[in-house]
Formats: sequence, structure tokens, C-alpha cells
Amino acid sequence: MNIHLLRDHATSEQITDMREELGSYIKLAADVVRGVVAGGGEMHYDCEQVLLDNGSQQENIWGANWYPDEQRLEFEALINIRPHQNNRTMMIQDPELRTQIDKLVRSIFEGKSG
Repeated sequence: MNIHLLRDHATSEQITDMREELGSYIKLAADVVRGVVAGGGEMHYDCEQVLLDNGSQQENIWGANWYPDEQRLEFEALINIRPHQNNRTMMIQDPELRTQIDKLVRSIFEGKSG
């Protein structure tokens, strides 16, 4: 499992490493408060655990998928099902939250396809 904790721009080597598990895309978890992303591995849960182990709070962590070749982000993950935070589906419902995550993920991954 190749999960990287990213605070700055991901290197091409890191992206290649994170793609090893799934090929065309990278599962990730983003902490919107701390501005940090964990990416790679087989499940969003694994990325979430890396963030939790590094001081993130669960309510600030959201799952997504990054497609490096297309520079595209999907806001869907099992870890996003949170009725207590008004998110009852795998898809992140709040458009402002999606915008925050989009800006964070693009600041780390954009322009790098591995």
C-alpha cells in the first residue's frame, strides 16, 4: 500500500507510486481544515487513517478520487456517508465543501500526471 501524506505539490514519482494500486486513478482523503491530503492505496479508509494518525479530526476528512491523466476529481467515497454532518450519500453534497476540496487537491496534484 503506497499512501503518501501531502502538504505541498506532489512529485511525479509520488503520483506514479500512488497510482500503483489502481492504475488510472488515486483514492484520496482530504483534510479541509489542515490543508493536507493522503493519497494512494486501495480504499479511502486507508487514506483517512493516515490523516487521523497525523492529527486530523474525522469530521474534517472527506474522500475523493483523482484522475491524473484527465486532471479530474470525483467527490465520491464510502467515508463521506455522514448523516450527522448532513451528508447522507457517498457523494459530497455541499457545493462549498466540494469547491474547498477541489482547490486543495488541485493545488497538490494539478499539472502532474505521473
